[in-house]
Amino acid sequence: MARAQDQVEIKFRLTDGSDIGPKNFPVATSIAILKENIIAEWPREKENSPHTVKDIKLISAGRILENSRTVGECRSPLCDIPGGVTTMHVVVQPPMEKEKGLPIDPKQSKCLCQIL
Repeated sequence: MARAQDQVEIKFRLTDGSDIGPKNFPVATSIAILKENIIAEWPREKENSPHTVKDIKLISAGRILENSRTVGECRSPLCDIPGGVTTMHVVVQPPMEKEKGLPIDPKQSKCLCQIL
């Protein structure tokens, strides 16, 4: 059985103030795995749900966490408080819309400056 030091209790705060969790994760868990967990547990009634790990930014202690890092590498010294729960903020990036290939109007691409 894993020791309490090898586990971190994390809750995920969504932008509307609601939470997912708290839930225990091993310190060796990658940030990408946390994001997959968020996608799996995302409330179905909420709009703008993330579809991929790249749609989510996790913020902890004012830092955006990288997917390749582990929970142990990113945790704050405050996580060592017995019974403490780490809150990570979840930001969902809106889907990027591809620019439509509109023809460029030659009249709009000219400079309108006048030299006096």
